[in-house]
This record gives sequence, C-alpha cells and structure tokens, in this order.
Amino acid sequence: MSRIIVITSGKGGVGKTTTAINLGAALKYFGEDVLVVDANLSTPNIGVYLGAPEVPISLNHVLMKKAKLHEAIYEHDSGIKILPSSLSIKNIKKTKLGKIKALREELLNYAEYVVVDSSAGLGKESTTVLEIADEVIVVTNPELPAITDALRAIKISSQLKKPIRGVLVTKVKGKKTEMDSDSVKEMLEEPIIGRIPHDEAVEEARVLKHPVVHTHPKSKAARAYKEIAAKLLGVKYDSRKDREKFIERFLKIFKSKKF
Repeated sequence: MSRIIVITSGKGGVGKTTTAINLGAALKYFGEDVLVVDANLSTPNIGVYLGAPEVPISLNHVLMKKAKLHEAIYEHDSGIKILPSSLSIKNIKKTKLGKIKALREELLNYAEYVVVDSSAGLGKESTTVLEIADEVIVVTNPELPAITDALRAIKISSQLKKPIRGVLVTKVKGKKTEMDSDSVKEMLEEPIIGRIPHDEAVEEARVLKHPVVHTHPKSKAARAYKEIAAKLLGVKYDSRKDREKFIERFLKIFKSKKF
C-alpha cells in the first residue's frame, strides 16, 4: 500500500530538506519506488539541492490548474522521482497550498512511498501539508531550543490525528552539551527513529547536487539514513558491514595527495 510520509520540523535549519531527499534515496536503495515532493512553497529547496532550481512545470502549476500532475514529476539521476516547487515569487503568490489536499490520492498513484518536505515552523503552510500525511517524521537537532520547537510540531500533528512515525535527530556531533537520545525521547514522548551524525559528506553531496546516500554511500550519514529506511520497511540492514574498508580510505587519501 502506498504511503505519504511528511517530513516536518518546528524550526528551520535542522536538516529537514536534507532528510526528505536522503530518506527518499535510502528507500530507493532498498528497491522502493519513491517520489519526493517539495511542498515548502514559501522557501522551496528540493530542486536547488538536486540541481534543478527552476523547472518548466512545477507543483505550483499543478495547484494553479495550469498543468497535470504527471507533467511536474521529474526523474533525478539518483533514481528518485521529484516534484519540485517554483522559486518564482509570482508563482508563489498565486499558489494556494490548500489545494494540495485534492492531490493526495493522485500522488499515491505515482510511487509506493511519497516523501513530502513541508515548510518549517508551525504556520498554516506546514499544517496544511500535515493533513495529507499517513505518518509524520519530525526532524530536530540535539539542542534544547530545537527540541522545544519539535515538541510543538508533535502536538500539532497529534491534534490533526496524524501518527508520528518517529523523531529524527540530525547534525549530531557527539558533544557533551548535546542532548542524548534518552533525554530527547523523554521530553518528546515519541520514539527516536534515528540519529544522523554531522558529516562533511552531506555538504559535498549538496555541491554535487545529489543525495549523500548516492554520492557517498558508505559515509556515516548515508548509512544512518539507510538504517532509518530499513526500519520503515522492516528489512535487515547492517551498517557495520557497509562501512568503508581501510584500503578504500587509504586509496582515497593516496589519490588526493600530490607528489
């Protein structure tokens, strides 16, 4: 059965868009048919991150009834399908996100897993997107302000009777000042579905306009996203066996040296 997973957060800058892209790529890694939707109309970034900042037909055109849904869906080189939103201020002003609810059933026809990147915060735009969710993943950082905002996002999802699949803690650096999983779980009263380490590979992948799961498949961040996808799918995945071997690291260092 096809499902819509909405990725949300209580504040911006926590890694929500990166998570939407890489969770989609990780699900694709396990052979699933995936569509990543940029429903963050005010500040869309899916297309920017994946090398298509502006496309001929976007979600905005579909919501304005100027195009059919299938015309706005593109296939990225990584294999995931994407439905980007427009960066045009003119299109943003003319688009009514409320109409996305009418697209819910049609979206489910295009992939087994529809991963939706919502806007950050707790405004009307983000709550409207939550209404099409089958389940919600809340993204946060291991810091008290971010956790507090995540709690508000969880409460809104609960008010809309949308099940929280789990909380994803990103940008984990392992510092003593960071909140650990037990503390986050106790405060949010929701399961921690995973922790994504701070990893330079994520930035490198962004420069390459690809998911880190695709460009750096054995990086710490990529393996963490694959662990989460495996949990969602109920399949086995041992990230320890997927680590980069010593000889592979050595060869990378050797190639990067100039003699």
